[in-house]
Parts: sequence; structure tokens; C-alpha cells
Amino acid sequence: MGLPMASNLISKVPLGSTLFIYDISENLMEKLTNKHGDCVTTCNSAREVARNAHVVFTMLPEGSHVKTVYLDPENGILHDDMAARVLVDCSTIDTETCLRVAAEVKLQHPPISFYDAPVSGGTLGAESGSLTIMLGCSDDGSDAQYPIVYGLLSLMGSSVVCCGGLGMGLAAKLCNNYCSGLIALATAEAMNIGICSGMDPRVLARVFASSTAQSTICDKWNPVPGICPNAPSSKEYKGGFKVQLMAKDFGLAVAAAEQVGAKMLLGYNGLAAYKNASQDPNCRDLDSRVVFRFIGGNEEWETKFKLGDQK
Repeated sequence: MGLPMASNLISKVPLGSTLFIYDISENLMEKLTNKHGDCVTTCNSAREVARNAHVVFTMLPEGSHVKTVYLDPENGILHDDMAARVLVDCSTIDTETCLRVAAEVKLQHPPISFYDAPVSGGTLGAESGSLTIMLGCSDDGSDAQYPIVYGLLSLMGSSVVCCGGLGMGLAAKLCNNYCSGLIALATAEAMNIGICSGMDPRVLARVFASSTAQSTICDKWNPVPGICPNAPSSKEYKGGFKVQLMAKDFGLAVAAAEQVGAKMLLGYNGLAAYKNASQDPNCRDLDSRVVFRFIGGNEEWETKFKLGDQK
């Protein structure tokens, strides 16, 4: 996610701007510098990035990584003098970690503003600059840094939604992934029921698209191979949003529900499905819609239905 987001950012900022980058993968940094040349400067640590950049974006897999990048006594961003005046974390993590980092920012660097801004749209959205970005900030005009943050995020996403305050961007993202994860499971199960009943899944997908089962998951990210040509499922489930990341996000959403006392009817079963799929060697490291494979869906359905025959 970070690579295409950074590429969009440096492509759209004013000429003469410099993007300072750091990633544990030297290969990814090399790809970005090869593409954008002198506009990109590689650094040896996140701390070095913060020494040079006025606005810092972080995108990390888990809360523990966010803590390390910001709070580590030796290499953490906060344990140094910074040029940065704005820190924006785009990771999908627990709100507790977000609030802890924000508190440390306020304690150690009072003039600096910290925001949570998780994203939705997957690698395809990151590449096309069409992400939805959920910003933990109010748009009531009280935040002096808001125009800067909103403007830069808009270069990486087509929709920046202000969610009300610190931590609310993450709350929105966890609710979104909880919902989309359940929709993907339901779509996989429903499509499988149809195929097992003798129905051409292409026809069933058309029914869903014009009926009450319509969803972006069904229309663009269908779990059944061959329904959506550009979906990961049609590319052996490669690319997209890894099933173990969905298991992580879904677990965070379930934990958030428990913390606030919100009743769930589907959450625990959904979490078990994604956890088990993420541990299955036939599913691990593949797109989360691989749950169709996990439930035993027929990926070779085209041998049963003649190509182009959609009666």
C-alpha cells in the first residue's frame, strides 16, 4: 500500500518538492527512486525522515510496529528533534495504540499535530489514487493543520472523510472492514450455494448486481474466480488484501465491539473463518476473498458451464 501511495503523492505535489522515504525493504525504496529520480531521497530510518520532512506519513502492518516507529527509545521518531510539524499514521491498528502515541506526541512535542488516517480501497485503490481515507479529525475549522493534512491526503485518495476526532478514523475503518469482511463471507457462501444448486455463477452475480444483494464486493471483488476479470480471485487470488491482514483487522473490530459493549451476532464466527483461512497453506498470503476456496467453493465451475452460456 505504501509504495503506490507514495508514488501518487510525489507525482502530484508541486515541482521542487522532495519525498523522504524509509522502508525495511530496500527493494521497495529502490523502485520508488528509480521511478521518480531526484524527487525522492532514501533515509536510513523513520527517525531520519522526521528530521527532514515537514509532514510525515506512516503506514505499518500492526500496532506493535507503530509503537516501535514512534516510541522506540533509540530509533523512535519522537525521541529526536524533528523538522516535522504534522504526523499522520495511515495504519489500521487498535485505537488504544493510536491514543497512546498521540499522548506521547503531545507530551514530548506539544507544537506537533498527530492524526490517524487509515485507508480503504486495497492495492488497486492505492495505485489509482482512489482510496477512501478516514481522517481522525473534525472539519469544523478549529484545526489549523487540517487544510495541509486534507490537501495531501487528497493526492492519495478520491474521498477523504473527516470522522470527528482523534481515533475516530480508526473506529470507522474497523467498522468498515468488519462489514466488508462479513459481506465477502456471505457472498462466497451464497455463490457457492448457487453453483452447487446448478446455477451459472455469472448469472447469479448479475442477479445480485440488480437486486438487494448488490455490493462492491460482488461487483468488483467477487470471491469466485472468473466473475470479475480484474479481481484477485481471477488471478489465483494474488494481490489484493491478504487474508491474514483481514483476520487482524477483523480481530481488532471484534475487540473494539467487546470494549464498547456492542452486541455481535456474526462477529465471532467471521473471525474464526478468517483466522482459520489465514492459517491454511492453500489460502495464506492470498487475497482475503480466498475464503471461497476455504469453504470448498468450486473454482473450476467454467468446466461445468459452457463459456458464454449464461441462460
